[in-house]
Amino acid sequence: MARYKVDICGVNTSELQVLKNDEMINLFNQLKNGDDNAKEKLIMGNLKLVLSLVQRFSHRTENMDDLFQIGCIGLIKAIDNFDLKHEVRFSTYAVPMIVGEIKRYLRDNQMIRVSRHLKDLAYRTLRVKEEYIHEFQKEPSLEELAKLVNEKECDIQDALESLQSVASIFEPLYSEDGDTLYIMDQIKDEKNDVEHIPDMLALRQGLSMLTPKEYEIIEKRYFKGQTQTEIASELAISQAQVSRIEKSALQNLKKNF
Repeated sequence: MARYKVDICGVNTSELQVLKNDEMINLFNQLKNGDDNAKEKLIMGNLKLVLSLVQRFSHRTENMDDLFQIGCIGLIKAIDNFDLKHEVRFSTYAVPMIVGEIKRYLRDNQMIRVSRHLKDLAYRTLRVKEEYIHEFQKEPSLEELAKLVNEKECDIQDALESLQSVASIFEPLYSEDGDTLYIMDQIKDEKNDVEHIPDMLALRQGLSMLTPKEYEIIEKRYFKGQTQTEIASELAISQAQVSRIEKSALQNLKKNF
């Protein structure tokens, strides 16, 4: 396996070879006949596929080198297990294996450490869930899963939630007209810290210098604890507009406070 380990550093993606389907078939036939060079060519001819899949997960890690390495391991596993009798294109067969390898790596190396027992329970539950869907053509309920796995519902729920990736509150959701909306903009503020500001007079004076629209959004956002989405819905404007007005209002408050 180590022989086929590929570093993304120094890889010129524009020079990577892309194999045609008939070339792939010929190489797999050669590999079946014991030609190790055919395997090397298959790996090199599918690195662009790995790169395209790795890019999907770029927001979940800063180390793209490691992710590319893991994707290559998935590619090698796909080459080792692919059979022309499947009568499908190699890419159709390889993509789920490469993506699965990357997802397993991200799950096992997430920032929040999950106990091995919880992970094992989660993977066992997922296997049972897949078997259930295959047999009954529908999703099982949490209660049904708990009975099939012979575990408590709360334990099943905790196990499945442990596989969810951790997202930063500063992760961007989307941008519009140069304004970026972050996850933190969707979080409702349950505390009203503004009322504890010692100098309420200065705050009120600053608020009085805002435009009516700025004042309304600041009031809803920080005094009533509404999200930007809720405010946008009430005012019949886009969330990006709410974000833009809020930022402008906060800048004005900072100047006048």
